[in-house]
Amino acid sequence: MQKSDFIIEVNHVSKQFEDGKFALDDVSLQIKKGEFVTILGPSGCGKTTLLRCIAGFQVATEGDILLNGEDVTQMPPHLRDVNTVFQKYALFPHLNVFDNVAFGLKLKKMDKKVIEKKVKQALKTVGMTDYEYRDVDSLSGGQQQRVAIARAIINEPEVLLLDEPLAALDLKMRKDMQMELREMHKKLGITFIYVTHDQEEALTLSDRVVVMREGKIQQIGTPTDVYNEPQNCFVADFIGESNILDATMVKDGVVNFCEKDFECVDKGFGEDTEVDVVVRPEDIYIGTLQEGKEDNWQLHGEVHSCIFKGVHYEMTVLTDNGYELMIQDYHAFEPGTKVGLLVKPEDIQVMKKERLCNTFEGEVLEDNRVRFLDEEWDIPERVAERFEVGEEVEVEVDFNRVNLQDDEEDGVLCGEVYFILYKGDHYHLTVRTDDGDDIFVDTNDVWDDGDRVGIRVAPSYIRLYKKSQEQGTKNQD
Repeated sequence: MQKSDFIIEVNHVSKQFEDGKFALDDVSLQIKKGEFVTILGPSGCGKTTLLRCIAGFQVATEGDILLNGEDVTQMPPHLRDVNTVFQKYALFPHLNVFDNVAFGLKLKKMDKKVIEKKVKQALKTVGMTDYEYRDVDSLSGGQQQRVAIARAIINEPEVLLLDEPLAALDLKMRKDMQMELREMHKKLGITFIYVTHDQEEALTLSDRVVVMREGKIQQIGTPTDVYNEPQNCFVADFIGESNILDATMVKDGVVNFCEKDFECVDKGFGEDTEVDVVVRPEDIYIGTLQEGKEDNWQLHGEVHSCIFKGVHYEMTVLTDNGYELMIQDYHAFEPGTKVGLLVKPEDIQVMKKERLCNTFEGEVLEDNRVRFLDEEWDIPERVAERFEVGEEVEVEVDFNRVNLQDDEEDGVLCGEVYFILYKGDHYHLTVRTDDGDDIFVDTNDVWDDGDRVGIRVAPSYIRLYKKSQEQGTKNQD
């Protein structure tokens, strides 16, 4: 059998639990030998489930996992050439440092002299020489973490899996350990697969970052690529600070946002196409607006707030045409200062919109009604009369036509706000209904993550389209 170019291959893996929910949804990932790959995402995104499937602690519902070209999908954990470092370290409290590290070798019944040599080498690698006979309960969190890593690497695995190993440490110790982990990886030369929800940690440690959301991979790339060229709004918002704005691609090299045309380096989006743009706060040039020199700046505005962040100042600027932008600069501009803003073409990242409106599958009912999202909605008679009762249709609702209610009982549907994206002059919300469907909402109202809401749509804002089964397209009536 030809040996694979990848040490780990995850091929179309899904993991479905008994309640029917998918923790992983058709995930594919290839990792080269010696890479430091970080799986990054918010709580519940599936990153730990993916790690546990690679380790063998959970079995994929669909798909396969290969280690050095060998299918290990059904193989138990102890037969896989991988070791795992857990968030809570899982050290044995009744054993000292030496015996914790030596535990795996003793199970293999290795010679005592070989074990002693290997334990000392492992402890030297993690900077824990002379701690062999210390009680693990007397160690600090950082020291316990080093012991856990020593116990994992002493078996000389081809892959080391780390499940948020720094989460329990304080900020300073966490940053120190990040550097030590990076050095350890270089010294050992083995493959590290690291799980975290900390964006800075992922960017600091990794050769490549895998960004996940709701069981799906959103983007894979180097830290630089993921930060500077996010593929969608979720990645742009999750990693670092961002100004994410609705925009129109006028033509190749020209994009319009904040009601102004900007030169950019992006091409291939077409003409007059709705897109999103990302501009990082540190990439916006800011200066005091001087009379007679207004044309030197692309946007004009006034500083609304200025906060010192240790290395730089973070300011919010309200532009003259009503957009709020975040700017980071080494110089402070006090609130009330009239300023000009400028963005260079290479600092504008254009992204294809994931969707232009809400789209649902529906069925026309009697009495001028349509069923979608498992509820019945009123529609105008002039719309209903164009369709047969029982006809399947596609339903569209613009983001800004969805009305959210404080009282759940006032809505046709109930749901919960679970993702909020500020887009300069409005909020773009994802609301998950109690049945698990998503509705996207543009609003100027301020909602918090987790707010319970009622959902309404006025009949005149519901658009119906005939379904064309043969052509796979929609025809509006």
